[in-house]
Amino acid sequence: MASGCGDPHKERRPPETGFIGINHPVQESWTVRLSLTEAGVKRGIIDAGHQSEYRINNGNEYHLDKGIKVTFFDITGKPETTITAEKAVIHDNQDIEAEGNVVITSNGPTVIKTEYVKRTNNDKMIRSDRFVTIVKPDETINGQGFESDQALKKYRIFQGSGKAFTK
Repeated sequence: MASGCGDPHKERRPPETGFIGINHPVQESWTVRLSLTEAGVKRGIIDAGHQSEYRINNGNEYHLDKGIKVTFFDITGKPETTITAEKAVIHDNQDIEAEGNVVITSNGPTVIKTEYVKRTNNDKMIRSDRFVTIVKPDETINGQGFESDQALKKYRIFQGSGKAFTK
């Protein structure tokens, strides 16, 4: 058996990162909470069971899995919309793509269910090109794709069908 230790007075060498390839994360974390900010103001919180950071071209991508919860805040700082999913990707420009049992809820009664959504940061819109179900207290609408503002107040559904009950 051999043991030893290095000389604490010698200069430390940088970590070896030459083995990190395009499909390997440069960093991983578990039980993660990330803040989305805009000009120093918190606009959202992301909770995930696991995060992997990847170097993509000249930037970073964060791959989240093991349960994702994204909460967006309105301009007053109150929670406005929540997206839950199995996994997500956050891009450098704070665009977020979520997939796998995606459920979107807001302060209102609207619930949107689909398998994939993308929330673009520049216009604060949520979009999907997949099958979607929008449920409100008196209506259920299905379609192939939708787009909505972040608060789920104004939305369009494509190739829609469904049921609505009038009083």
